[in-house]
Order: sequence, then C-alpha cells, then structure tokens
Amino acid sequence: MRSPARLLGPLAVSAALLAAVASPAQAAPITLSSGHVDVLDVDYSSGALTLDLLDSTTTTSVDRDPADVTLAVPVAAKHTNVPTTPAWSFLGTGGTAWILPQSQTSGLLWAGWNATDVPAGVFRNNTLTFSLTSVTGPAGFSVYTASGSTPTVLFDSGDGLPDTLPVTAGVHTHANWGFDAAGTYTVTFEVSGVLAATGQTVSTGPKTYTFQVAAS
Repeated sequence: MRSPARLLGPLAVSAALLAAVASPAQAAPITLSSGHVDVLDVDYSSGALTLDLLDSTTTTSVDRDPADVTLAVPVAAKHTNVPTTPAWSFLGTGGTAWILPQSQTSGLLWAGWNATDVPAGVFRNNTLTFSLTSVTGPAGFSVYTASGSTPTVLFDSGDGLPDTLPVTAGVHTHANWGFDAAGTYTVTFEVSGVLAATGQTVSTGPKTYTFQVAAS
C-alpha cells in the first residue's frame, strides 16, 4: 500500500510552485568596491519619487535596492595627513580619515548622486531636499566638496542630524565621502520635494546604505 505522503506529493509540488510565483526572488547581495556609483539615484515617474542606487561600475548601469549593496571603502582610501585645522575638524581630530574622493580614482568608488531623471518644472523652485537622517557606525560620517585646501561640508553626522541639502532637479554630482574610522556604517537618506502644481510634499521615504571601511 502506498503511503499517503506519496499520494499527496503532486498537490504539495503544485502549492510550492504557486508560492514561488507569489514570492519573487530577491536580488543577491553584492559588494561594490571601485568605479562609478550614484549612491543616491532619484527618479520621478507617475507621481512617485523614488530613491535607489545606480551601479555604473560595469558597462551596463543597473538600478539596485540599497539594501542589497555593500559599498566597500578599502585601505587605499585611508589618509593619514588630514589637516588638523578647524575647517577640517568634521573629519575628526586625529589626522586620519578614509575618503572616497570627488574625482575618479582607480581602485576606489567614485560616489555621487543623480537626479537627471527628475523632470524640470515638476517641483517647486525646481528643487529637491536631500536629508541625512541617521548614521550608525564607529565614528563620524560626512559628505563634502573641496576647492584647494578649503572644504564645503554638505552632510556631517558629527554636528547633529538631520542634515539637509537643497539639490536642483536634473543634476548629477560627485563629492567626497568621509569616514573618521574603520568599521561598518549604516547611513540613512531621504529625498523629498514640493510639487509645483499642487503644493503637496512627496518623499522617497528613508533608504539605508551600508559602507564597509577597511582598517588594513
């Protein structure tokens, strides 16, 4: 006599197939360590403002969920000669920091943000607000630009959060991404804007990014 389990086998297989169809597979986790990446990639379509990560480290750019990505900051990003003057205190006071530079550098991520898929005229004053809402990690996190020896700090977890930055729709920008110590950082951003036609504020909601900073 066949066991009941064998008789029910086809039904169980059918149920498993239905469950597989109903639950799409998630993307495999990936670590990015060099090349062009728009950490904050903002899109606006069909009334929705969205935020993801645009991976352009290979010839074909790929939109990725930040939750699936680890951004590597290797030992090659370590600087031991950070100025100790007050203007540079946002990078800590020890003279050492790990920096992903605003200029493209071999072996490092060239990190920036991209709002080129946000049409002009959709948002009031053609402006979006980028907000750094939380940072968890061993030390401070910052984003800044530099002209010669003078930095302009855009985001700094060390002076209290949230930090906000007005960004013009349609721009594509690169900056320096600084970390005061080695370790793992989780960094949460949110992008919002006021619709020009209705005055309604729309938001991407918070998105969390992971950076892994190598000690050696």
